Amino acid sequence: MNTLVLASELSGRVVVTLGGEAVAQVKDVVFDGPAGRITGFTLSGRGLLAGPLKQSLRFSHVHAVGPAAVMIVSQALFEDRDAVVARGEADRGRVLGAPVLTEQGTDIGTVADVVVETGASGRVVGFEIAANDNLDRQHRKVFIPRGQSLAVSGQALVVPAQAQRFVADNLPSFAAQVEAFLAHMRQPSRAPSRPAKEDP
Repeated sequence: MNTLVLASELSGRVVVTLGGEAVAQVKDVVFDGPAGRITGFTLSGRGLLAGPLKQSLRFSHVHAVGPAAVMIVSQALFEDRDAVVARGEADRGRVLGAPVLTEQGTDIGTVADVVVETGASGRVVGFEIAANDNLDRQHRKVFIPRGQSLAVSGQALVVPAQAQRFVADNLPSFAAQVEAFLAHMRQPSRAPSRPAKEDP
C-alpha cells in the first residue's frame, strides 16, 4: 500500500510537471463517492494573491501524488473546471461533517477528514472521524476503514460493522489496520457449526 494522506493535506499542494515546472496548486479535492476514489482537483494559481483557476485536473491525468507535490506530465492536461465537478459527486465539503453509521444503523461519529492513498491510485481507504460514545468514550478523532462500496448519501456515510474492530489512533498505524481489515473482508464467511448428534 502507498503512503496514506489526509485529503485536507492535499489542498494547497503544488502541481508540478515532470519537467519540474510548478503550474498550479490544488484548491479542493473532488470525490466519486460510489467508486471510493478521487475524481480530480479544482485548482488555484500559485502565490498568496492567486485566485481560483477556471481549470481542473482529472485524477486519471495525474502521474502521481507525492509527499510534496501532485505530479503531471504537462499543463495541457488541465480541463474546464466542470469536467471534474459538474457531475455533482460528493466532494470534500459535502463528506466532511456527515454522520457515520454502521450497516446496523449505529451512529459512531462524524466525518472529520478523508484518508487517501498517495501514488497513482487515488483510492479512498478510510476516514478520520470524530467518534462518539458508541465508538470511543473519550470522543477522540480516530481512523476507520471504509467498506468495498462507499455509501455517501449526502446525509450519512455507511461503514461495515466489522470496520469498528480495525480503528487506529493515528495515521501511521492506520495503514496496517486497513490491510488487516481488507484481509478480514476477503475471508469466506463460515457457516455456523452444527451441534454434534448424540447417540441414542
